[in-house]
Amino acid sequence: MSLTAERLDRVSPSQTIAISSKARALKAAGRDIISLSAGEPDFETPANVKAAAIRAIEAGETRYTDVSGTMALRQAVCAKFKRDSNLDYTPAEVMVSTGGKQVIYNAMVATLNAGDEVIIPAPCWVSYPDIVALADGTPVIIPCSQNHGFKLRAEDLEAAITPKTKWLMLNSPSNPTGAAYSAADLRALADVLLRHPHVWVLTDDIYEKLVYDGFEFATMAEVEPRLKDRTLTMNGCSKAYAMTGWRIGFCGGPAALIKAMDKLQSQSTSNTSSISQAAAVEALNGPQDFLRDWVRIYQERRDLVVSMLNKAPGLNCPTPEGAFYVFPAVHGCIGKTSRSGMAIKDDESFVTALLEEEGVAAVHGSAFLYPGHFRVSYATDTDSLRRACERITHFCEGLT
Repeated sequence: MSLTAERLDRVSPSQTIAISSKARALKAAGRDIISLSAGEPDFETPANVKAAAIRAIEAGETRYTDVSGTMALRQAVCAKFKRDSNLDYTPAEVMVSTGGKQVIYNAMVATLNAGDEVIIPAPCWVSYPDIVALADGTPVIIPCSQNHGFKLRAEDLEAAITPKTKWLMLNSPSNPTGAAYSAADLRALADVLLRHPHVWVLTDDIYEKLVYDGFEFATMAEVEPRLKDRTLTMNGCSKAYAMTGWRIGFCGGPAALIKAMDKLQSQSTSNTSSISQAAAVEALNGPQDFLRDWVRIYQERRDLVVSMLNKAPGLNCPTPEGAFYVFPAVHGCIGKTSRSGMAIKDDESFVTALLEEEGVAAVHGSAFLYPGHFRVSYATDTDSLRRACERITHFCEGLT
């Protein structure tokens, strides 16, 4: 008799975490490694946010909170949604979880029955299909061409919807491509969804603040208020506020859905850290001007990486609208051999050889259900990015 449950056979370990772990192990062994595999800001959590956490500790705010989060944080989330997207939620329609990933997990487990389908545009974050599978759902992957900006088109959404469709999962700006949906893009998708009232929408807006070149962020329930009653709007503090380790995700949605997710969370993790919640209140309610500087720096890094990688033979690197990733195509490198004799058969062998020979850690596109590409995170210092891109170019130049 096997110890592990059959449901674990449906999922794979996170490949982004696996590659980051391998890079750390090589670095610990003395290798000169530049890791561009983790989706984690290199900035420090803002000082006012850290100070709020310290005050909470000193004030003894170290006990259990409501499962859905403290009233102060849920009110701050309501204010954030209103301020940024003109979305009206009450505290009963808001929930706080241990990171955005738990919000998604809660939503899927609380709503999916065996055979229910979830439409996921690809390239997609590695965890989406596995979370759906763990919840007994069926991921329906829709490839979105680079020629269409890696974005889901209305006609492809229409063709994918069946009577079994329960959710559309939409991430903008996207991990791994940085592609972002404009209000016009969302309008076209909303028109399809209005014709299919049984389909719910989960919008993963975690990279909302990280958009460039004057791009204006929009979210589905804002663009089409008639969809608000079947939309779960997810966000968090990890990316915008450099708070990945604090583990704060939150969402707004219909009260009945939030109640179901609260019920599930009450029997899994219960509330997230009370100290992290106090810090998140300050992050959401406090000064936001630092974001302008961070976004400017990210955009400068993006432009550097796109420029350098497009000079590497065999690579084609589009310019993303947001997040802190680029997703270059490696088609011109497939079928070649590296300096050490490694055969570049696909995107995975490309990033494996790149790590072994040049000490640069990136994530293969197949991990995001989109082969022939690889993901580079530019959430690291400019000098490291420049050196990494030089190494990638050197690697590509050595392929024969």
